[in-house]
Amino acid sequence: MDPGFEADFREFVIDRSGALFRTAYLLTGDRHAAEDLVQSALAKTAAKWRGLRDPASIEGYVRRVMYHEQVSWWRRRSRVAEVPTGWLPDQIGGEHAEMVDLRVVMRTALARLTPRQRTMLVLRYFEDLSETEIARLLGLRVGSVRSQIYRSLERLKKAAPELSTVREFG
Repeated sequence: MDPGFEADFREFVIDRSGALFRTAYLLTGDRHAAEDLVQSALAKTAAKWRGLRDPASIEGYVRRVMYHEQVSWWRRRSRVAEVPTGWLPDQIGGEHAEMVDLRVVMRTALARLTPRQRTMLVLRYFEDLSETEIARLLGLRVGSVRSQIYRSLERLKKAAPELSTVREFG
């Protein structure tokens, strides 16, 4: 790989590996499988790096490669013969039902936020961007981003007070 392309690729990996790992984890449901999926997708991307012209489409390309890799793995795995057993798995417990209820409450509460507030929360807590990065990305001042995030969280707490007692949702 050309040194210039290698530096660009290295910078891309450093900047976006966290977000790519989260996407891979959502696809696989397993931390180790997610790491393997990201590595595989980045290796394929490195091989095509010189041909990827538009910097805005690079992450989409990597995510598409991850998706196709995961689907291919799933198809290979589904060909494994299953052996029936004489017992049925345990029933889903009450804890699962409670988590489903919390997810419904969370979605309802998020739907009450403005698009800008939802954007701020997604960028901060799902994409794990700092306030400075969000400000740069959206063309705002850092103070504006902080106040929007604070107001969004306050509105979310008012919309669904039961969420504030659950540690997983912060």
